[in-house]
This record gives sequence, C-alpha cells and structure tokens, in this order.
Amino acid sequence: MLPDLPGDQLVEQLRLMLVIRRFEEALIKLAADRDIGHFHVYIGQEATGVPALSLLRDGDFTFTTHRNHGHILARGADPARMLAEILGKETGYNRGKGGTLHIASLEHGFPTTSAATGGCIPLATGAAFAFDRRGVDNVSVCLLGDGALEEGSWHESVNIAALESLPIIYLCENNSLEALGQKAGEYPSSTMAAAPLTDLASIYKMPAIAIDGTDSAEVYTTMKTAVERARAGEGPTFIEARTVRWPGNRPLWPQLLTGETDVAMMWDDDAIPAEHAAWHRTNDGLLTFGRLLLADGHTIASQIGEIDAAVTKLAEDAVQFALDSPYPAPEEALADVFA
Repeated sequence: MLPDLPGDQLVEQLRLMLVIRRFEEALIKLAADRDIGHFHVYIGQEATGVPALSLLRDGDFTFTTHRNHGHILARGADPARMLAEILGKETGYNRGKGGTLHIASLEHGFPTTSAATGGCIPLATGAAFAFDRRGVDNVSVCLLGDGALEEGSWHESVNIAALESLPIIYLCENNSLEALGQKAGEYPSSTMAAAPLTDLASIYKMPAIAIDGTDSAEVYTTMKTAVERARAGEGPTFIEARTVRWPGNRPLWPQLLTGETDVAMMWDDDAIPAEHAAWHRTNDGLLTFGRLLLADGHTIASQIGEIDAAVTKLAEDAVQFALDSPYPAPEEALADVFA
C-alpha cells in the first residue's frame, strides 16, 4: 500500500527517494578517487526516511547518526552544498568543518549530527524537554540505529522522556536483518539479549511498534500517529523500522555491489539482474514504492524516467559544484571556536 496522500505528494516522495539514491551513488563513486574519510550511505532505507520525515514542520528538530545524508536530503537540503561539506569546502553547510559524519543544517531542522553511537539520543531528548518546558507543540525526532540501544544513554534518556511525557519520537532504523556480521567481514549488527527490540522501550510504558521499513504506508501511518501524540502532549513513541541491509553496505566501506539503480526495474522484470535479484525484487523500498505508484495509476514509466534523469543531472551538477568550490582559508579554522 501507499501513504494516504494526494498523487502529486506521492510522486514528490519518489523524487526525494531518487535524490537520496543518486546522491549516495555519486558519493560512492566520488570517494573512489579521493580520501573523504569514512562515510556511510542510506541506500535501501529511503522508504523509511522520506515518508517519516515528511510529517515534520518548521520548528521541529531532528537528530541523526553517521548514516545522515538521506535524512537531511529528505528534509530538502541542497545536494550540492551537502557534497561540498563532505569534501571540506567553503560552500558546504558548515563551511567544511562538519564533513560527512557531522553535517548540520538548522534551516532543515538538524541542529547537529552525532557519529558517536547513541550520541543523538540525549540531544534529541533534551530538545524535547525544551519544547515541553517552553509550552510549544514542536516535536523532536531521534533517528537511531539498532546498535545505539546498547548504550547507557538510551536507558537514561528514554526514562526521562517517559517520566516527563516528552514530545519525542525514537525512530530506530534497524537495518540488521540478514546481516552476517563480523565473521563475514561486515560491520556487526546489534548484539543484545533483549528480543524483540521493542521490549527495550515498552518497559518504559510507551508505545513501541515494529514495522516494515520498506512499507512506506506503514511508516507514514505509524509516524503520523506518533507525531500527533507528541504534539498533543501524550508523550514519546518508539518505532523500530526493520530493513534488510543493502549489499553495498555490508563491506567496511560502501561499494556499488548492486550497480547504479536502474529505475526500469520498477516496471520491467527482465531488467532485474540475476545477481542480487532478491534484493531488487523484495528488499529495495525505493523500487517497491515506484511499482506501487505505477500500479495505482499515480504515474507512468516515462514520467519516472524523466524524474530520474533530472535527479541524476542534479547529482552530477552537485559533484561538479563540490569539486569546483574552494577550500576555506586557513584562518577559518579558528572561526566559531568556543574556546
């Protein structure tokens, strides 16, 4: 199913998902030729972030993790300034000081990005505390990975959120389904005795829901309820969005193991390659979303092709902008330093 939204809004969500996909693919290719430091990509999780964050409005805050690019792009950030920031350029959102792991854009509702596991949890909870004490109906969204639930900051923060009925949604993006872990040379998945993960939130007497992170309708509906509860002063919600990790996210460095996404796979089964066919058919929420739009008559294949061509050009122009942008002057290293 699709989110209960007008067709033009659904098509715009598809466009944003494609912006994220083409941005991350472009970044992986860009990183092959230069050292940008370690980075993580959001490929395979677009059908979670785009519908979930579409429910936010100006004044709401979002706190995210090392897998941050997709979240910020979903809120309308400029891909060119994003890539410039990742390359350490003066034209980036943080004038090159944030890099890939710490991009912040207050205008898009991201005061900071924390690459420390669990680092975003107390920050998001603190923002919700401030909203509550100020008497405004803004909400705070904490985007965390499943591994962050192993940290002490989770228990300390969520206990305060529950006790104070804070306006916060903890959206846990669990991409560890089918992950093979360290024995296969991959990043480890979460290693907790608690199962299911929702038990780690329900014990604090808050709604705790597990959903399919590739089911955009389920994501949208569940998040809508959580946001409405938060705005009404009814307290926090925990949502676990489960996805199968994109094959290119399994190695220690992102790799285009499935190739650049061919949108024709949305309508032409013959376009799906034999290698990673299960991923393309079942686990890629972006492709699933496009197929649903086509099936429900909200768009046609040629329109998707036109959107993708425009988005691909946007990503290519963003790369060129970032490469052409200047580095900051050396004395900029001391600007905006607190001490």
